[in-house]
Amino acid sequence: MGYITTYSGESFNPLAPDMDKIKIEDIAHSLSLMCRGNGHLSHFFSVAQHCINCAKEAEARGLAKRVQLACLLHDASESYLSDITRPVKRHLPVYIEIEENMQNAVYRKFLGSVLSEEECSQVRQIDDDMLVNEFAVLLKHRLVDRVAELKSKPFFDIAAFADVKMEFTCIFDRLSSRSDNARHDEIGG
Repeated sequence: MGYITTYSGESFNPLAPDMDKIKIEDIAHSLSLMCRGNGHLSHFFSVAQHCINCAKEAEARGLAKRVQLACLLHDASESYLSDITRPVKRHLPVYIEIEENMQNAVYRKFLGSVLSEEECSQVRQIDDDMLVNEFAVLLKHRLVDRVAELKSKPFFDIAAFADVKMEFTCIFDRLSSRSDNARHDEIGG
């Protein structure tokens, strides 16, 4: 079998992503059920919650809506591939290539193109700053010596996955340039 079956029922090959089969509902659903930090946190905190916090931080920093949307979607490849912790991932160049290809397919689908170097840098900085804060709050562990100053007030509490999924999708709809009809067609309505 060369594919996974997504929540919406798509047969999806993550090694050869078909942009027509990439659906925000699959991404929101999967990421809202996936725990950050490989599950080594004080309580369940989903990848979708992390992405929501990153998008809100990008907004608080006054970054472009495109970067806000990129922050919301920056871990979307994980919904099709899962994730590997940073210390291990850096030793898996083939996985990194597969993940980058999948993530770029998501960006092309929802942003129209891959991120520029500047946009990548902005997303990476927010992702890293949020990670530092997550470790401090959810593990009571100082990850690095620096303080990661945030302009937003991230939400780190336990949240129902359905609520997180809905918030993720609502933020996507607000930031996305897709029409209501395109969204309606995508969910099969």
